[in-house]
Amino acid sequence: MTKGDFQLGPDLTGKRIVVAMSGGVDSSVVAALAARSGAETIGVTLQLYDHGEAVGRAGSCCAGRDIRDARAVCDRLGIAHYVFDHESSFRDQVIDGFADEYLRGRTPIPCVRCNMGPKFTDLFQVARDLGADCLATGHYVRRVEGPAGAELHRAVDPARDQSYFLFATTQDQLDYLRFPLGGLPKTRVRELAAELGLGVAAKPDSQDICFVPDGDYASLVKKLRPEADTSGEIVDEGGRTLGRHRGLIHFTVGQRRGLEIGGTPEPLYVVRLEPESRRVVVGPKTALAVEGARLSEINWIGGDHQGPLTAKVRSLAKPVPARLIGDRVVFDAPEYGVAPGQAAVLYAGERVLGGGWIEETERARVAVAA
Repeated sequence: MTKGDFQLGPDLTGKRIVVAMSGGVDSSVVAALAARSGAETIGVTLQLYDHGEAVGRAGSCCAGRDIRDARAVCDRLGIAHYVFDHESSFRDQVIDGFADEYLRGRTPIPCVRCNMGPKFTDLFQVARDLGADCLATGHYVRRVEGPAGAELHRAVDPARDQSYFLFATTQDQLDYLRFPLGGLPKTRVRELAAELGLGVAAKPDSQDICFVPDGDYASLVKKLRPEADTSGEIVDEGGRTLGRHRGLIHFTVGQRRGLEIGGTPEPLYVVRLEPESRRVVVGPKTALAVEGARLSEINWIGGDHQGPLTAKVRSLAKPVPARLIGDRVVFDAPEYGVAPGQAAVLYAGERVLGGGWIEETERARVAVAA
C-alpha cells in the first residue's frame, strides 16, 4: 500500500486533514491515504453547479452524481463528509466570466479561475474553520520544501501534470496545501482505488471544463449571452471580406477548421477576433507567430529567481525558453497559438515560478516580413 506524504511530520496522530473531494478517483484516493495516515480526515465537497443533464453525466465534477460518489467513499472510509453550496459564487466568478471572455474575443481558462476562487479561496476558509492542519487535493503537482519555503513543482507523470492550471496559487496557499498524488502515475492511483475497494476506481476522469455539457461551449455562451451569436464578416489581414461567420463564440485564435472558406492558395487560420466589429480576421500560419505577450495579474512564487526561464502558453504545450521583462514574457523563438485570455505559466526546470494572463500579443518580426 502506497503511503501519501502529507508533509506534516512523521507522526500524524492528533493532526487533522481536510480533503477537497470532487467525487472522482484522484481525490477519493487522497482521502483514503489521509485516513490511513493516522490523522483525523474530513472530506469536503463544494457543490458548484446544477445544470440539468450535466448533473447526471459521467465525467463532470462537483454536481449531483459526483457528490453522491464522494459521500459513498467517505462512508466506506469511515470519515466525515460535508457538502457546501457555493453555486452562486461559482456562477458569478467562473461561469459568467467564461461567457464574458468569449464575448470579448478571448480564450478563457475557467479551471484556473475556479482554482483562484471557489476551489482554493472558499475551500481554504472551510478547512481553516474546521481547524485543519492542511488542505489536501487530488491535483497532479508536487509541493517541494525548498531552502526558502514551499515550492510548486510539476508532477512526476508529465501526461498528468496540472501545474499550468495552478500557476495562480499564492505562497500562503502553497504553505497550507498538500498534493500527495504528484509523485504517482495515474495507473498507480487507479490501482490503489481498486485495492481499497473504492467504487470510483474505474470512474472516467472529469472534463477540463466541468460545467459544459457535451463540450458545446458555444451553446452555453449563447444561452447565457444571447447577443454572442451575432454573425459577422470573415476578413483577411488587409480587410478584404472572404466570407461570413455565425458568431465569434465559434472561434478561437489559431483555429483552422470551421472557417468554410474555399479557394485560397494556402490554409488560413484565425489570427484575431474583433468583438467591436464582430469580424474574424484570418491569415496564413506565419501570421500566428508571436515574439512576446503582455501579462496581467502576474502571480510570482519563484522567490529570487532571475534571468532565463521557460514559458508554457497552453495546457498541452511544451515549455519553451523565454524571459520575463516587467509585465512582458518574451520568447527566444517565435511561438504559435498564443491567444489573449490564456495564461503564460513560467518555469525554472520543474519548478513553477508563477505566471499571468495574456492580455495582448506581439507579432514576431519574421511573420511581418513574410
